[in-house]
Amino acid sequence: MEKLYKSMKNVGGANIAFGVVLIVCGVAIGVISIINGAKLLKAKAEIMF
Repeated sequence: MEKLYKSMKNVGGANIAFGVVLIVCGVAIGVISIINGAKLLKAKAEIMF
C-alpha cells in the first residue's frame, strides 16, 4: 500500500510541474501572437491585395 502512495505522490508532482510548463508556454505564445498582430495592424496601410 505504501508503494502505491509513493507512486501517486510522484505522478501528482509531475502533473503539477507539467501544468506549470503548459501555462508558461501558453502565455508566451499569446504574447507573441499579440505582438505579431500589432505589427500587422501597423503595416496594414502598406499591404495590397
